[in-house]
Amino acid sequence: MEDITNLTHITNGWFQAIEKYGTEYGLRLLGALVVLVIGLWIIRLLTKGSRKLMDKSNIEPSLKSFIKSLVSILLKILLVISVLGMIGIQMTSFIALLAAAGLAVGMALSGTLQNFAGGVMILMFKPFKVGDFIDAQGHSGVVKEIQIFVTILTTPDNKTIFIPNGSLSNGSMTNFNRQVNRRVDWTFGIAYGDDYDTAKEMILKLIGEDERILPDPAPFVALAELASSSVNLTARVWVNAPDYWGVLFDLNEKFYKNAGKAGINIPFPQMDVHLDK
Repeated sequence: MEDITNLTHITNGWFQAIEKYGTEYGLRLLGALVVLVIGLWIIRLLTKGSRKLMDKSNIEPSLKSFIKSLVSILLKILLVISVLGMIGIQMTSFIALLAAAGLAVGMALSGTLQNFAGGVMILMFKPFKVGDFIDAQGHSGVVKEIQIFVTILTTPDNKTIFIPNGSLSNGSMTNFNRQVNRRVDWTFGIAYGDDYDTAKEMILKLIGEDERILPDPAPFVALAELASSSVNLTARVWVNAPDYWGVLFDLNEKFYKNAGKAGINIPFPQMDVHLDK
């Protein structure tokens, strides 16, 4: 009879403990679920708000998608850690382990992360865009694609070049399409003894016949140098950026074809050799 009584007391103690902990953890679990649902709803609102803000900022579509996903993932990780802490799970060791793992991965992928950061900077500040002709890192070409880690160029002879965004964002770069207008420069050599005024008048006439050359700023022609074997004239004009190469090559050709007709000799280096008997 005494054994039955002791068993009853033990059983009642178990039930009381189960009821106590069940009530306590049940309330914690219920509260955690409520926080999880509300947190997911708030994260969805924040994600939509950030997307609308980026739409107003004219950020590249590829960067918009990446930032949206990154913000959503980070907020969800923080929410899950908070919910697990509410249930009673100790997250200190987990967070320390996560930080150590992140540090190790960051050190192993330092170059990749640098390229990623460079890609973000390029997409945000837009030093160039798709279709621009740039010169950077010893390569020149038309920008065909800006990815998050690399920028892809196509050279004039149709080669494809991949430039890491880290070095591209940290190094010097020339964008030939950034400005609307470009200046075209020539150096024309004439022989000593040729009439300078005739040569200058011929160059100005050839410039005036090309409608692609802008009248303002006005074309400029002047004597630049008395070189060892030629008298060099400098010519400078302004054109719309897309017309640069066409104007440059065409005026070279016209000068060569018309110099002889105007009595202008195009000199070339010569050497006089004297023999002593």
